[in-house]
Amino acid sequence: MYKDNKLLVIKKNGGPYINRYDLPGGSLENGEGLNSAIKREVSEETGIKIKNYIQLGTMAFKYPWKYQRYEWNEHICVFYLIKGYEGISQNKVSQFIGQDSLGSKFVELNNLNVDNSSPLVSLAKRYINSGKFEFDDITFNKWHILEKQTF
Repeated sequence: MYKDNKLLVIKKNGGPYINRYDLPGGSLENGEGLNSAIKREVSEETGIKIKNYIQLGTMAFKYPWKYQRYEWNEHICVFYLIKGYEGISQNKVSQFIGQDSLGSKFVELNNLNVDNSSPLVSLAKRYINSGKFEFDDITFNKWHILEKQTF
């Protein structure tokens, strides 16, 4: 969601984007479809209920990240443009097993950068500025996990 030159982001509390701003999202639950998942994830991570949206496209980010028995992660992402919603973004959200959002906030586009945001946020920012969605997958040879919160 984007309004007044600000992008709605979550404060990430887990995974390779920990301590960065990220976009709401997550994994599908058992038997869940994409349409249900996007509504559920946005609600859980931001407190906002989606009313109208369109899918922009899919792409992947690949980077080194040691997790369990893996040394590389390929994060496949489906991007949506939220056109209508109701509610107010929540600075703090309910915490439960699997919740990786501490809450959400609208952040000025100029304050979102590679040092404080996930690659998803960077792609969303480029889309907002250009009006074009990039479909080419991106590989990072290095990925830095932040030890301290940027928010």
